[in-house]
Amino acid sequence: MDPQSSAQDVHRCDLCETAIVHSYCDFCHVNLCKPCIGEHIADGYDKHKIVPFQERRSTLIYPKCGTHQHKNCEFQCESCNNIFVCSSCTASEQHRGHIFVDTSTVYKTQKENIEKDTEELVNLISPTYEEIASDLANQLANLDGGYEKLTTIMSKQGEQWHREIDIVINKMKTEINNIKVKHKDILKKHLNEIRQIQSLIQQTLLAMKEIKKSTEVSSTIEYSSKIREFSKLPPMVQVSLPTFISKPIDREKLYSLFGQITPLSTATEENVLSLKQPNTSVRELLDEPELVATIQTGYEELRNVTCLNDGSIWTSGETNDIKCFNIQGSLLQTIQTKSGKPPTDIAVDSDGNLLYSQLSIRTVYKVKNGKTEVLIRLQGWRPIQLCVTSTGDLLVTMYSDDKTQSKVVRYSRSTEKQTFQFDNEGKPLYSGNNNTKYITENRNHDICVADWGAGAVVVVNQDRKLRCRYTGHPSVTKKNPFRPWGITTDSQSRILTADSDNHCIHILDQNGQFLRYIDNCDLEYPYDLCVDNNDNLFVCESNKGNVKKIKCLK
Repeated sequence: MDPQSSAQDVHRCDLCETAIVHSYCDFCHVNLCKPCIGEHIADGYDKHKIVPFQERRSTLIYPKCGTHQHKNCEFQCESCNNIFVCSSCTASEQHRGHIFVDTSTVYKTQKENIEKDTEELVNLISPTYEEIASDLANQLANLDGGYEKLTTIMSKQGEQWHREIDIVINKMKTEINNIKVKHKDILKKHLNEIRQIQSLIQQTLLAMKEIKKSTEVSSTIEYSSKIREFSKLPPMVQVSLPTFISKPIDREKLYSLFGQITPLSTATEENVLSLKQPNTSVRELLDEPELVATIQTGYEELRNVTCLNDGSIWTSGETNDIKCFNIQGSLLQTIQTKSGKPPTDIAVDSDGNLLYSQLSIRTVYKVKNGKTEVLIRLQGWRPIQLCVTSTGDLLVTMYSDDKTQSKVVRYSRSTEKQTFQFDNEGKPLYSGNNNTKYITENRNHDICVADWGAGAVVVVNQDRKLRCRYTGHPSVTKKNPFRPWGITTDSQSRILTADSDNHCIHILDQNGQFLRYIDNCDLEYPYDLCVDNNDNLFVCESNKGNVKKIKCLK
């Protein structure tokens, strides 16, 4: 050990300043060697507290009173914004009738708070920041690979386009060759006709030459002129070469036809640290879900239900009426669609305004303060189902006019923000048809779609990466093919989807793993689903026109 360094670590007596410290006065807060202890306490003051140096500072060091300089402030005056006061101050006229608290009690409480804060910083907050930093570092490390995949997909699209263009060019060349063959046949036919006439003219000239040489009367008299016949020329055949009319290259249109690069989406979301703590509020599934209430809506064909924060629900069916009911089944309000046609789906935005889609006219409407206004109007695509996210965005499932493609689009108000259509390999995420595709957002911000046409629940994250694909669970009692309709999620990120043909509801965990069925509440053709703030499940029975409220969690 370096003697100079070790010497700096040795504590000396504060009185003689030479001897190594042995004890400590926990009242005067001075270091003392053995010989100096007697000198220090020789003043006769009874407050001295001599302790071994290793046990120093066990006595609290109170602030000195500004008014009574020889007094320590062992109290705080709550009536004076917790200022420090001594015992003399508490008896003064200035603090008459005031409320005092023992400073040592506050000190102890704050020490406990500091200990808790230290534990939370060490065990929770610091590791969380470390996890965030690690996640960002991983994102940076994988950034080049992600963009490389993007350009690879684009290059494959380019190669496909090149192949398609080559096919078009070869098809046109074949067409030109076929036209050329027809052109040749027409000209050859006309040439043969002319040559036949030329041959007849030559034969006629030879015959006339013989007659001219001959002195036979009969042959000369029987001669018949062919001039009029040969003077009637055959019609001229005009066959023009075909032309290739090239169309100007519209780069903007070509760019849009080739594909679409979604803009960089940067969203700042509230990062709730408490989610990292041990979850003490996990709500387990009931062994037997309980039917709480049945609301009769009056629809012959009930299609949609969505919950409001006050416990009421909006419903819609195959009419132009959208009805609002309370949990007792009383009709609170009725809104008629602007077009007079049934809505395709309904939702409620973060401000409590009603939204509804109408695929036939490619429009999503918002009803605000009793007035209906256009929120989104599409071209080439038809909106189906709606979902309002936790951040207030609107998710819309839609299919193309030719019914060959499907996609999910995220909107911020009426502005398109993000599109979910293909996975990282360029394959379609959803079935390309006009079948119903109900949608919901999980608590972890995954996008969950019940794709009826594919017979699957498709879950993707915010980066359009496929997380899982659920296609049903083997069962001896559920014999019909799995065709999901409505879909929703609870506070535990479980996914619930309606299996109408099997008269039940499938419950999955957030990773798409089957947990159990709900099939004990006399469900008949369950269609759409929603969950309220208390995790109560509302289920549409399409044929009966009922909405059933079911308690699923403990």
